[in-house]
Amino acid sequence: MLNFIGAAIGILLGAALAWRRGGNWQDMAQWAAVFALIGFLLGTIVMLLVPAPT
Repeated sequence: MLNFIGAAIGILLGAALAWRRGGNWQDMAQWAAVFALIGFLLGTIVMLLVPAPT
């Protein structure tokens, strides 16, 4: 579940950064995709390292 949350935060962060830098919709889509992958991977790593509550 954390990997999807990380991907969603990555999409929002990537699109916001591209928009602030004056990018067009293609730049925002590319930045959002890259940040989504990074967020997904970070969420997966956290999910594997942090034990689930019992």
